Amino acid sequence: MPFTRGKKPAASGNKALRQSAPSTENQEEGSQVKRSSSPPHGAPKKRTAFIDITNAHKVQISLPGRKKETGKKAVKKTTIISVTAKNQANLKKSVSSEESTTEREKTDTEEEKEEEAQRSLVASLTETVDALVAPVSQVPAHLQRKPIPKEFDIDSDSADDCYMCPEYAKDIFDYLKEREEKFVLSNYMLTHTSLNPEMRAILVDWLVEVQENFELYHETLYLAVKMTDHYLSKASIHREMLQLVGSTAMLIASKFEERSPPCVDDFLYICDDAYKREELISMEASILQTLSFDINIPIPYRFLRRYAKCVSASMETLTLARYYCEMSLMEMDLVSERGSLLASACLLMALITKDLGSWSPILQFHSGYQASEVAPVVRKLHLMLQGPADDKLRAVRNKYSHKVFFEVATVPLVDISVLEKALSC
Repeated sequence: MPFTRGKKPAASGNKALRQSAPSTENQEEGSQVKRSSSPPHGAPKKRTAFIDITNAHKVQISLPGRKKETGKKAVKKTTIISVTAKNQANLKKSVSSEESTTEREKTDTEEEKEEEAQRSLVASLTETVDALVAPVSQVPAHLQRKPIPKEFDIDSDSADDCYMCPEYAKDIFDYLKEREEKFVLSNYMLTHTSLNPEMRAILVDWLVEVQENFELYHETLYLAVKMTDHYLSKASIHREMLQLVGSTAMLIASKFEERSPPCVDDFLYICDDAYKREELISMEASILQTLSFDINIPIPYRFLRRYAKCVSASMETLTLARYYCEMSLMEMDLVSERGSLLASACLLMALITKDLGSWSPILQFHSGYQASEVAPVVRKLHLMLQGPADDKLRAVRNKYSHKVFFEVATVPLVDISVLEKALSC
C-alpha cells in the first residue's frame, strides 16, 4: 500500500523483518551516496561510455576530411586563438566594469533622492505633530485633574484591579455627587389626596421583603424606592395603584442592576395576582416616560461603601451603617436628603455608636461635606431610630437581626449626649 508523501510508514512489529528488509529511506539515501572509486571484489573495472575525461588532453581524435595541423602553424593557430580569447575576455571585463560603475552611480543617486524625500517627509510630520500637541498640552484649568494628596489616596492599593477603576474612582463619585442635584426631591405627599407617608412606609417595607425573597442586590432596592418617589412626585395615582407602582419600579430596577432579573410573571405573583399583565407593562411604560428614561439615579448605598473604605471600616461597622440607611428609606422626612449626605450621616452614626471616632479629614475630602453639614442629618436619624417600633414595619429590623448581618439591629442606640459631644468635635 503506498504511503502518503512526506509521511513515514509506521514501524512494523516484526524485528527480524525490519532487520532483513532495508527500509525505503535507507535505499533512497544509499542511492544518493557517492560510490567508492575502487570496485568491489570480483566486479569488472569501471570505464566511461566513450573516453576517460580525465585524460582527454592526451587523446587525439581524427576526423575524416581534415588534415592534421602540425608544426609551427598549429602552434601559431593555438596562440592566436588563445590571444583572441584573452582579448575578448578583457573587453568583456572592461565593459562589465563600466556598466557596473554606471549602475552603481545610478543606485547612489536614487538612494540620495530617497533619503532626501524621507528627510522632508519626517520634517513635515514633525511640524504637524508639534502643531497638534501644542494645543493639547495647554489643558484648561477647569479640565485639569486635581492631584490627590498621599494621605487621602484610597485607590492606589487596588491599582492592579481593573474592576475597581482606581484611576477614575474619585472622578466617578464626584460626577455622581454633581448628578444628585438633578434628582433633588421635596415632600411630594402634600400634593396627593389619597396617599400619606404611612402608606409609602408600608410599601417600602414590602419592597424589602421582595428584595429578600428574590435575593436581589441592595442597589436594586434603593433604586426602586428612588424611582417610586420620583414617579409619585410627578404623577397623581390612587392608593389602589400604589403597590403596582412599587412592584413595577422594582422590575425596572432589576433590569437595570441584576444579571438575571425576575420576569413579569414573578412580580404578578408577589402581588397576589391583584393586577393583570397588561397593567404592569402599561405602568412600566408610564414610569419610564414620566422619568424621561433617565433612571440612573445616584443612591446612598454606593456612597456608603465608598466612604466606609476611606476609614477602613470593618464589615460589622459597614453593616450597621447599612441598617441605618435602609431604615431611612421608610422615613418621608429624609426623602429630600441627597444620597451622598445621607450616606455620610449613616456612616458617622455607626462610627459614633462603635466609638471609632468622628468626622475625619479624609471623609471630608472624599465626601465634600463638613461635619457641620452632616450633623443635622445625623440628628434626624437618631430621632427616627429612637421612636417606637411599628409592628407593621418589621422587615428591615428582622432582616438585620440575622447572624448574616451581625445582628446589628440589636445594637443599642447611642445616647444623645454622647452623640452631641461627638458632633461638636
